[in-house]
Amino acid sequence: MSSSPTTPILAHQFEDATQQRDAATIGMWLFIATEILFFGGMFLGYTVYRYTYPQAFAEGSQHTLIWFGGTNAAVLLISSTTMALAVHAASENRRALLVSLLLGTASLGALFLVIKGFEYAHEVKENLLPGSSFHIVAAEPLKAEMFFYIYWLMTGFHALHVAIGVVLILIFAARAFFTNAFVNHDTPVDLLGLYWHFVDIVWVFLFPLLYLVDRHS
Repeated sequence: MSSSPTTPILAHQFEDATQQRDAATIGMWLFIATEILFFGGMFLGYTVYRYTYPQAFAEGSQHTLIWFGGTNAAVLLISSTTMALAVHAASENRRALLVSLLLGTASLGALFLVIKGFEYAHEVKENLLPGSSFHIVAAEPLKAEMFFYIYWLMTGFHALHVAIGVVLILIFAARAFFTNAFVNHDTPVDLLGLYWHFVDIVWVFLFPLLYLVDRHS
C-alpha cells in the first residue's frame, strides 16, 4: 500500500477506509467517555460540598475573578468555532485554510492559558491558594477554603487539558503545512476537533459552577 499523502494508509485489520474511520471515531468517543468519568468525579465532589456548605461556597465564589472567567469562556467558544471550520477545511482538502484555522485555534487556546495564568497569579497574591498561607474574609473560612481546593483542582486539570490540546493542534498544523498529511484523510483532524470541543464544554460547565455561585444576591 502506497504511503503517498493522497492515499491514506489502511491498517491491515480493516477492510476499507470507512471501517477504519468508524473504529477511530468510536475509540475517541470511548476516550472522551473516560474523561467524562474523570471530570464527573470532581463535579460530584463539588455538588456534594456545594449543597452541604452553600453559604461558604457562595462566599468563596465571590472572590473569583468573574471577568477573567467570562473572557476565557468567550475565548474557548470562539476557538470551538475555528476548530469546527478547520475540520470542514480538512474535509475539503483546503490545506492553507486548515493550517491557518489550526494556528488560530492554538493561539486562542494559548490566550486562555495566559489569561488563566494572570488569574492564578492574582489569586496567589490574594492568599487564595489553599494551604498554610490561605486567607479569606468569610463567615466559615475553613469551608470556604474547601471551595478553593475544588476550584484549583478542577480549573488546574482543565488548564492541563487545554495545554495538551494546544500542543496537539500545533503538531497537526505543522504536519499539514510541511507534509500535507491530511489530504483525503481528515479523520485525525475530526477526532482532534472532538477532543477540543470536549475541553470547551467542560469550561462551559465550570464557569457558572465556580464563578456565578449566588452572584445575583
